[in-house]
Amino acid sequence: MLTPLVKNVPKTAYDLSCKYWPGPLTMVLERTDKIPSAVSAGLTTVAVRMPKNEVALEIIKASGVPIAAPSANLSGKPSPTTSEHCINDLMGKVDAIVVSHPSKVGLESTVISLVGEVPHLLRPGAVTLEQLRQVLGEVTVDKAVVAEPEANKPVASPGMKYKHYSPTAKVIIIEGTREEYIKYVNSKLEDGVFALCLKEEIPHLKVPYICYGSEKDDLSKAAGLFSALRELDEKGAYKAYVRLTEKSGVGLAVFNRLIRAAAFRIEKI
Repeated sequence: MLTPLVKNVPKTAYDLSCKYWPGPLTMVLERTDKIPSAVSAGLTTVAVRMPKNEVALEIIKASGVPIAAPSANLSGKPSPTTSEHCINDLMGKVDAIVVSHPSKVGLESTVISLVGEVPHLLRPGAVTLEQLRQVLGEVTVDKAVVAEPEANKPVASPGMKYKHYSPTAKVIIIEGTREEYIKYVNSKLEDGVFALCLKEEIPHLKVPYICYGSEKDDLSKAAGLFSALRELDEKGAYKAYVRLTEKSGVGLAVFNRLIRAAAFRIEKI
């Protein structure tokens, strides 16, 4: 289904698809006229992926055509990782909701642009930068992966927006050691203040908390992050403090989502 949709399928795309498709990897390529401008947000490129979810694959197979699909969440809000999340966000706004098992990864796919001479990472995910470089060699990283995008500049991927994945609660990232973070959060004994924390921090906390994973397991953090962000709103939090994560492996993807959920609010202590 891919070749009619894009002007060129480079060897890098074949190499990545053999390694990671079906799976959480999206490739950006130059689109043909078969892709309507509305599908590609007016860009000359299109993002393509083959999902691993068995139900999604059966829907594509039954339709016999590629399917244009935006994220199943309200714009800017935490992404859904379960059918219940989709129902809560979209019931009454769409014609139908397909119920399937929870997301195994918990974060959106890695997005890499293969337009140009050097592959360019636009959004980190479960297929890590280190893994991409093992297949492709040189891979550059967009500045917006770990920093604020330039004002009034169009973004190449929706997840690169200034504020994204954000709950109603105000999320604040704390840059410091585990001990410094715990001491700081415990000083904030106010109604509606929560710690968005890791399992290892729980025994030392005096404020209400929501755990999103283990410090020693980046995959657990990825799987739990969006559910935890949603839970903040369910429990009436108005402010949540979270400690800065590592920026390697899947940890880069977790960091990327956290800084956008926090609208780049980072306090050094």
